[in-house]
Amino acid sequence: METNPTRSETREQVDGRSSMSGPVIPQSVEGSLAIGGSKIDSQIACSPSQTRNANDDRPAIRHILEGRTDYVRSVAFSPDGEHIVSGSMDGMIRVCDVRTRRLALEPIKGHGGDINSVAYSPDGKRIVSGSDDKTVRIWEAQTGTLSLTLNGHTGWVRSVACSPDVKRVVSGSEDKTLRVWDVETGSLVLGPLLGHTSWVNSVNFSTDGKQFLSGSGDSTIRVWDAQTGDTVRTLSGQHWVTVSSASFSPDSKQVVSGDVSGIVIVWDMLSNDSTTLKEHKRGVNSVAFSPDGERIVSGGWDCQIIVWDAKLGKSLGRLTGHTDWLRSVAFSPDGRWIVSGSDDKTVRIWEADRLDAMSDVE
Repeated sequence: METNPTRSETREQVDGRSSMSGPVIPQSVEGSLAIGGSKIDSQIACSPSQTRNANDDRPAIRHILEGRTDYVRSVAFSPDGEHIVSGSMDGMIRVCDVRTRRLALEPIKGHGGDINSVAYSPDGKRIVSGSDDKTVRIWEAQTGTLSLTLNGHTGWVRSVACSPDVKRVVSGSEDKTLRVWDVETGSLVLGPLLGHTSWVNSVNFSTDGKQFLSGSGDSTIRVWDAQTGDTVRTLSGQHWVTVSSASFSPDSKQVVSGDVSGIVIVWDMLSNDSTTLKEHKRGVNSVAFSPDGERIVSGGWDCQIIVWDAKLGKSLGRLTGHTDWLRSVAFSPDGRWIVSGSDDKTVRIWEADRLDAMSDVE
């Protein structure tokens, strides 16, 4: 019979985090504005090496959104790019207006545990969240009002995603299963879907909505038929440790995945070939494609964001500034910006094309 580890013990098993953290060096900050209880830094002092052009002293980092009281585990842009939603281990969801850099709503409360995953519905009308309280919750994006609480998972909900037609939500859990829910009624449409032999850490729909995928602690990525719930493909043999994050490309011809050993793998769904990307010095927590499918962004334990050429499988550069693990990274809908959430309790917004050269990495 399995024993139930403590919260801290289980976090270390899944995330690979040691209980002993090394010192961090705070970044110099200028022009901080205290707004609605959050400190929003509109300009950051940086060295010349933090810009693409030595004659251009604009920092890559545009804004730092502080005020979180615990690790930021998940971030996402709204479909129109006007808002950013974040979920934290303080059990709260925050929605920020990108233009004003103010909180658009009061912090959303309701979950009884850490928020592990947040996502917007493709129409921008709903926010979906998954938590350690074993529930999936659906909120009205304009007001923060709770619409539905979806019960059924017997373990922490690690990841959630909304279908392109806005009708369904898929969730992955510590209970090793996936479930698919009806957004309007909250009823279970598919599941529990079995097949993984360890925690399901990441879920994502294909752009056409015909499939969804899952990444797991069993070192595999499974692709599922969205109508039947059948496994149609298993990607394996390249990861040998926990897959922490996985995502389809916009055209669904590629899948990108990252694991806790620090490698990123790009899978070609047509040829069955794969390319391994190695630049992170420690584990990778989050990966995502740009909206045009040309770039990949990854973030992890080494506190840096790396942007890759998705076709060539080469790093384009990095973004630095976070002082603790990266938990979540994502491109804006227009591909111009990257948002990141970290264990340093901040959300940061970056210019996606202003990258440090990888040769600067010590």
